[in-house]
Amino acid sequence: MICKVLIACTVLVIGAVAFWCCSRWDVWFHNPEEGAYQAPNVPTRVLLTFGDADGMSRNLSWMCGDEVRSASVELVDVEGGRTEHVDVAGEVFESRAGKAAYYVARLRDLKPGHYYRYRVWTGDEASEWYTFFVQDASKGDVSFLYMGDIQDSIGGIANQLLRAAFRRNPDAEFFVCGGDLTERPTDAYWGETFESLDSVGQTVPVLTVTGNHDYLKGVLMKLERRFSLVHSYFLDSMVGENQVFTVCYKDLQLFCLDSNRELPYLWEQRKWLEEQLQASRAKWKIVVLHHPLYSIKGSMNNLIQRWMFDGLIREHGVDVVLQGHEHAYARMTHHEADSTATTPVYTVSHCSPKNYRIEFNERFDKFGSGSRYYQKVRTSGDTLFLSATDAHTGTCYDSLFIVKKKEETRLVDCGKEIPEVITFTPNPNSKKDAAFAERIRAYKQRRNIK
Repeated sequence: MICKVLIACTVLVIGAVAFWCCSRWDVWFHNPEEGAYQAPNVPTRVLLTFGDADGMSRNLSWMCGDEVRSASVELVDVEGGRTEHVDVAGEVFESRAGKAAYYVARLRDLKPGHYYRYRVWTGDEASEWYTFFVQDASKGDVSFLYMGDIQDSIGGIANQLLRAAFRRNPDAEFFVCGGDLTERPTDAYWGETFESLDSVGQTVPVLTVTGNHDYLKGVLMKLERRFSLVHSYFLDSMVGENQVFTVCYKDLQLFCLDSNRELPYLWEQRKWLEEQLQASRAKWKIVVLHHPLYSIKGSMNNLIQRWMFDGLIREHGVDVVLQGHEHAYARMTHHEADSTATTPVYTVSHCSPKNYRIEFNERFDKFGSGSRYYQKVRTSGDTLFLSATDAHTGTCYDSLFIVKKKEETRLVDCGKEIPEVITFTPNPNSKKDAAFAERIRAYKQRRNIK
């Protein structure tokens, strides 16, 4: 009798696991088909990025045709009145449905405080002219914009929101994305990504980390080489197969991680991050990764990433952790034993058409749901200002500043004065939506939100 019960229980467990695996099969393993494409024979998809750990260096990448030809950058130093031609090597990448030649130019020895005009050449074909400015490294103030996941739909409005954000913040010197800048690794979505970045990605450096949507799914996920050929700073900074990068920009240093990888790769990244943090002399340290170390979807999510990185982040005085992946806004502040708020500050943000159902854990200071957000980081002397803006309305949604004087770090939370906006329109036929609506009601009641 006992044997029969054990057999029945085993069959039920195997059946339940099989059913669960079938229900999750597409999520884990399905990759959308990539439509056949042919790369145009004129330079396109031009992107300006950082080049190496020196924040004054720049890289340019672009795509043109399906075979490598002679290529160069025509670079004009506007202040110096000097024009140079930088020869560039190319590489053909073949994806699942086509191939294209990619080119990467490494611009070094740029003059701080100078404007540059440039266009890229492949064979006899040139792009249009673009401009960029190299900030003076001796001036310590820094300002940049951050967005979590963008992964816009074809014909979406990400470019409209991004350009509006830069119009509102003309002092922003570069742009950072928390991964999933592209919806899926297909040529059509890569084209949409460049539509989203148009007029911004050619004039200020773009820095992004990898997100899960950038990978091809499988038992072991795979990142196509064209990701690094586009975001070309990774070509010279990878540790093994890990897409990691650090850049020192004035008194600030950014550390970019690839939180999508399996455990052995994350261990390699941990060692790299520890070395970089130990060697850093930057006043302000910011870590960027895709998966939140403290999830807003459930306390058991992303435990491996937290175990790998969070101790180092706290030990080595990281000030801000910028994250994406979970499509909502949240901010969490570290507290000392006496409940004093201090660094690090953990934020989750997104600017995607999708919105996720989230948990409302009380360790977070503030949530946002039902809209898109971007953040601004600005440093000035002893103070770092961090704000979040509703990308649709342009209104400030959250704000705080960190003050460092001698050995003391003080955090001032200005966001408490700004009402939280938690919106959600449930599907009346969805039990999950109904449960989420109840969580929202209970959360608003606890925090007295109207």
